[in-house]
Amino acid sequence: MSTLDSPFAPKRCTQEAFDADEHAQNLTRWQQEYDQLSPGSFYGRLDEVALETMQVFKEHTGQALRQQCRVWPDSLWIGIPANQQGSRINGQALTASEVMCRPGGRDFELVTPEKFDIYGLVIQLPALSAAAERQGVSLDTHWHAMPRRQAAHETLYAVSFLIERLLASQTLAIASHIHQDILLMALMELLQVEQPHAVLPPSYAHRKEVVDRVKRYVDEHLDGPVTMEELCQLTHVSRRTLQYSFTAILGISPLQFLRLTRLNRVRRALRAASPPQSVTEIATYWGFWHLGQFAHDYKQQFGECPSQTLNVSA
Repeated sequence: MSTLDSPFAPKRCTQEAFDADEHAQNLTRWQQEYDQLSPGSFYGRLDEVALETMQVFKEHTGQALRQQCRVWPDSLWIGIPANQQGSRINGQALTASEVMCRPGGRDFELVTPEKFDIYGLVIQLPALSAAAERQGVSLDTHWHAMPRRQAAHETLYAVSFLIERLLASQTLAIASHIHQDILLMALMELLQVEQPHAVLPPSYAHRKEVVDRVKRYVDEHLDGPVTMEELCQLTHVSRRTLQYSFTAILGISPLQFLRLTRLNRVRRALRAASPPQSVTEIATYWGFWHLGQFAHDYKQQFGECPSQTLNVSA
């Protein structure tokens, strides 16, 4: 952690993590849960600066993730990926020159690729409204409903540059309110132009409902195997439609989703375990009966044996 003693300077913090869900907890005042999708050891870094009415951060995640997120209430979050390719918000793939946008107090889901960097800016809504009134700017209100919005490439570059410069500064000698005023001007540029609603394919709503229904069901039946036949009966769709729905919304197959969700739940249980709980006890509780195969799959997914995770938490 690195902060300055001056009460007028921004407070900066840098945190690193080697577990995806531990990394998710590092972002101040957010409620998050991360599932690791790609195999291998995880590394995450978070650089964060607290301004008077604004939170500014850059997040790096080394593995592909499915993220359940909720930002603090009465706020607006703007997320600017360094590279939009391979990222989704609420099942909608980002295209070039699009940013993520969500109001506080609402759950949303991100799917992000390996080696992903994103700049984030959270502003208190009263401060945003006051700034718009002072500058005589009418803000576009589509961000309440739409998780993606278009932005000029030059504007995205300028905002990313300002955030990078703030986070990388060695001195942070400029007063907090000056940094905030500069970023507010850039934020006005992003939000004042009314954007057309993104056109979604007719199949989006149905496919998302299929995936959401499966997620709710799996959350209630994680302690045992769930079959594809069960999911087809639950959602009243064919295996092909089930496959298309998951590929379109999450970028993975239903079988991958089932396997990875259970493995990530086991990892959380291992990290939270206390003596005399054992790997065998935890794995079988979550429905992994073939312990040799479980240990192999776990090490392949997370880059360490289940016993190593358990020992770290002990």
